[in-house]
Amino acid sequence: MQEEDSYKTVREPSPEILFKDRKSKFFGYAFPISSVEDVKPIIESLRKKHHTANHVCYAWQLGEKIYSYRANDDGEPNNSAGMPIYGQIQSFNITNVLVAVVRVFGGTKLGVGGLIQAYRAAAQMALENAVVIEKTITTHFQLQFDYPEMDKVMRLIKQKGITIVLQQMELKCLLCISVRKSEAIQTKQLFEKMQHVVITCMD
Repeated sequence: MQEEDSYKTVREPSPEILFKDRKSKFFGYAFPISSVEDVKPIIESLRKKHHTANHVCYAWQLGEKIYSYRANDDGEPNNSAGMPIYGQIQSFNITNVLVAVVRVFGGTKLGVGGLIQAYRAAAQMALENAVVIEKTITTHFQLQFDYPEMDKVMRLIKQKGITIVLQQMELKCLLCISVRKSEAIQTKQLFEKMQHVVITCMD
Protein backbone atom coordinates (compact mmCIF):
# COMPACT_ATOMS: atom_id res chain seq x y z
CA MET A 1 0.00 0.00 0.00
CA GLN A 2 2.83 2.41 0.82
CA GLU A 3 3.85 2.99 -2.83
CA GLU A 4 0.35 4.20 -3.65
CA ASP A 5 0.46 7.18 -1.32
CA SER A 6 3.97 8.51 -1.81
CA TYR A 7 5.88 10.24 -4.60
CA LYS A 8 9.40 11.49 -5.29
CA THR A 9 10.40 15.11 -5.77
CA VAL A 10 13.46 17.33 -5.28
CA ARG A 11 13.98 18.84 -1.85
CA GLU A 12 15.53 22.15 -2.93
CA PRO A 13 16.99 23.79 -6.05
CA SER A 14 19.91 21.73 -7.33
CA PRO A 15 23.39 23.20 -7.74
CA GLU A 16 24.16 24.56 -11.23
CA ILE A 17 25.81 22.00 -13.51
CA LEU A 18 27.62 22.63 -16.78
CA PHE A 19 27.69 20.34 -19.82
CA LYS A 20 29.81 21.37 -22.83
CA ASP A 21 29.58 20.25 -26.43
CA ARG A 22 31.61 21.85 -29.24
CA LYS A 23 31.95 25.12 -27.32
CA SER A 24 28.22 25.38 -26.61
CA LYS A 25 27.55 25.54 -22.87
CA PHE A 26 24.49 23.91 -21.32
CA PHE A 27 23.72 24.93 -17.72
CA GLY A 28 21.29 22.55 -15.98
CA TYR A 29 19.01 23.14 -13.00
CA ALA A 30 16.25 21.31 -11.11
CA PHE A 31 13.73 23.16 -8.92
CA PRO A 32 10.90 21.95 -6.67
CA ILE A 33 7.58 23.53 -7.70
CA SER A 34 4.06 23.31 -6.29
CA SER A 35 2.08 25.01 -9.07
CA VAL A 36 2.34 26.22 -12.69
CA GLU A 37 2.66 29.78 -11.33
CA ASP A 38 6.10 28.89 -9.91
CA VAL A 39 7.55 28.27 -13.38
CA LYS A 40 7.60 31.74 -14.99
CA PRO A 41 9.55 33.59 -12.24
CA ILE A 42 12.21 30.85 -12.17
CA ILE A 43 12.67 30.93 -15.96
CA GLU A 44 12.82 34.74 -15.92
CA SER A 45 15.48 34.69 -13.19
CA LEU A 46 17.56 32.26 -15.29
CA ARG A 47 17.25 34.57 -18.32
CA LYS A 48 18.55 37.45 -16.19
CA LYS A 49 21.38 35.37 -14.78
CA HIS A 50 22.46 34.16 -18.25
CA HIS A 51 21.69 37.30 -20.27
CA THR A 52 23.93 36.11 -23.13
CA ALA A 53 22.04 32.80 -23.43
CA ASN A 54 20.34 31.92 -26.70
CA HIS A 55 17.79 29.51 -25.25
CA VAL A 56 16.30 28.66 -21.84
CA CYS A 57 14.59 25.33 -22.45
CA TYR A 58 12.66 23.48 -19.78
CA ALA A 59 10.12 20.87 -18.79
CA TRP A 60 7.99 20.51 -15.69
CA GLN A 61 5.72 17.92 -14.16
CA LEU A 62 3.10 18.44 -11.47
CA GLY A 63 0.74 16.13 -9.61
CA GLU A 64 1.01 13.15 -7.31
CA LYS A 65 -1.04 10.52 -9.13
CA ILE A 66 -2.49 12.30 -12.16
CA TYR A 67 0.24 14.29 -13.85
CA SER A 68 0.26 17.46 -15.89
CA TYR A 69 3.41 18.46 -17.73
CA ARG A 70 4.82 20.86 -20.27
CA ALA A 71 7.97 20.84 -22.40
CA ASN A 72 9.32 24.05 -23.96
CA ASP A 73 11.97 24.20 -26.73
CA ASP A 74 12.35 28.02 -26.51
CA GLY A 75 13.26 28.41 -30.19
CA GLU A 76 15.33 25.25 -30.59
CA PRO A 77 14.11 22.82 -33.31
CA ASN A 78 10.86 21.04 -32.38
CA ASN A 79 11.24 18.40 -29.66
CA SER A 80 15.04 18.77 -29.59
CA ALA A 81 15.17 20.29 -26.07
CA GLY A 82 11.97 20.28 -23.97
CA MET A 83 11.06 16.62 -24.59
CA PRO A 84 14.56 15.23 -23.89
CA ILE A 85 14.49 17.20 -20.61
CA TYR A 86 11.02 15.83 -19.82
CA GLY A 87 12.27 12.33 -20.61
CA GLN A 88 14.76 12.67 -17.74
CA ILE A 89 12.01 13.77 -15.32
CA GLN A 90 10.16 10.56 -16.26
CA SER A 91 13.32 8.49 -16.05
CA PHE A 92 13.98 9.69 -12.47
CA ASN A 93 10.28 9.12 -11.68
CA ILE A 94 9.88 12.49 -9.95
CA THR A 95 7.13 15.07 -9.91
CA ASN A 96 6.41 18.63 -8.70
CA VAL A 97 9.64 19.57 -10.41
CA LEU A 98 10.95 21.99 -13.04
CA VAL A 99 14.14 21.14 -14.94
CA ALA A 100 15.68 23.94 -17.00
CA VAL A 101 18.68 23.92 -19.33
CA VAL A 102 20.23 27.21 -20.44
CA ARG A 103 22.22 27.14 -23.68
CA VAL A 104 24.97 29.59 -24.54
CA PHE A 105 25.81 29.02 -28.22
CA GLY A 106 29.45 28.30 -28.96
CA GLY A 107 29.48 29.00 -32.71
CA THR A 108 29.11 25.42 -33.98
CA LYS A 109 25.69 23.98 -34.87
CA LEU A 110 25.09 20.65 -33.16
CA GLY A 111 22.25 19.39 -35.33
CA VAL A 112 19.00 18.00 -33.93
CA GLY A 113 20.64 14.74 -32.75
CA GLY A 114 23.40 16.66 -30.98
CA LEU A 115 20.91 18.98 -29.32
CA ILE A 116 18.75 16.10 -28.06
CA GLN A 117 21.84 14.46 -26.58
CA ALA A 118 23.13 17.68 -24.98
CA TYR A 119 19.81 18.72 -23.40
CA ARG A 120 19.23 15.18 -22.15
CA ALA A 121 22.73 15.02 -20.63
CA ALA A 122 22.39 18.41 -18.90
CA ALA A 123 18.95 17.50 -17.49
CA GLN A 124 20.28 14.15 -16.26
CA MET A 125 23.26 15.80 -14.56
CA ALA A 126 21.00 18.39 -12.89
CA LEU A 127 18.77 15.64 -11.47
CA GLU A 128 21.74 13.52 -10.40
CA ASN A 129 22.98 16.51 -8.40
CA ALA A 130 19.58 17.22 -6.85
CA VAL A 131 18.49 15.84 -3.47
CA VAL A 132 15.56 13.55 -4.28
CA ILE A 133 13.14 12.90 -1.41
CA GLU A 134 10.02 10.83 -0.96
CA LYS A 135 6.85 12.59 0.18
CA THR A 136 3.65 11.09 1.47
CA ILE A 137 0.25 11.92 -0.01
CA THR A 138 -1.99 12.78 2.93
CA THR A 139 -5.70 13.21 3.59
CA HIS A 140 -6.97 15.85 6.04
CA PHE A 141 -9.93 15.42 8.37
CA GLN A 142 -11.70 17.76 10.74
CA LEU A 143 -12.88 16.39 14.09
CA GLN A 144 -15.55 18.15 16.14
CA PHE A 145 -16.48 17.04 19.64
CA ASP A 146 -17.34 18.29 23.11
CA TYR A 147 -14.60 18.73 25.70
CA PRO A 148 -15.49 15.55 27.71
CA GLU A 149 -14.57 13.44 24.63
CA MET A 150 -11.04 14.88 24.58
CA ASP A 151 -9.22 12.01 26.35
CA LYS A 152 -10.78 9.39 24.15
CA VAL A 153 -9.96 11.29 20.94
CA MET A 154 -6.38 12.13 21.98
CA ARG A 155 -5.71 8.53 23.04
CA LEU A 156 -6.64 7.27 19.58
CA ILE A 157 -4.57 9.99 17.88
CA LYS A 158 -1.52 9.06 19.97
CA GLN A 159 -2.06 5.33 19.50
CA LYS A 160 -2.23 5.66 15.70
CA GLY A 161 0.55 8.26 15.41
CA ILE A 162 -1.78 10.74 13.69
CA THR A 163 -0.49 14.25 12.95
CA ILE A 164 -2.45 17.18 14.39
CA VAL A 165 -2.37 20.13 11.98
CA LEU A 166 -4.59 22.54 13.93
CA GLN A 167 -6.38 22.48 17.27
CA GLN A 168 -8.92 24.63 19.06
CA MET A 169 -9.63 23.32 22.54
CA GLU A 170 -12.64 24.99 24.11
CA LEU A 171 -16.04 23.78 25.26
CA LYS A 172 -16.52 22.72 21.66
CA CYS A 173 -13.27 21.23 20.35
CA LEU A 174 -12.03 21.31 16.79
CA LEU A 175 -9.07 19.31 15.49
CA CYS A 176 -7.61 19.09 12.01
CA ILE A 177 -5.62 15.90 11.46
CA SER A 178 -3.47 14.58 8.64
CA VAL A 179 -3.10 10.87 7.78
CA ARG A 180 -1.51 8.83 4.98
CA LYS A 181 -3.93 8.48 2.10
CA SER A 182 -3.78 4.68 2.34
CA GLU A 183 -4.93 4.86 5.99
CA ALA A 184 -7.68 7.45 5.43
CA ILE A 185 -10.69 5.10 5.22
CA GLN A 186 -9.60 3.09 8.27
CA THR A 187 -9.00 6.28 10.30
CA LYS A 188 -12.37 7.73 9.34
CA GLN A 189 -14.12 4.51 10.43
CA LEU A 190 -12.35 4.54 13.81
CA PHE A 191 -13.59 8.05 14.62
CA GLU A 192 -17.05 7.34 13.20
CA LYS A 193 -17.40 4.57 15.78
CA MET A 194 -16.99 7.15 18.53
CA GLN A 195 -20.19 8.69 19.77
CA HIS A 196 -20.31 12.49 19.96
CA VAL A 197 -17.40 12.86 17.48
CA VAL A 198 -18.10 14.29 14.02
CA ILE A 199 -15.43 13.64 11.37
CA THR A 200 -15.44 15.33 7.96
CA CYS A 201 -12.96 15.06 5.10
CA MET A 202 -11.33 18.41 4.17
CA ASP A 203 -9.72 17.41 0.87
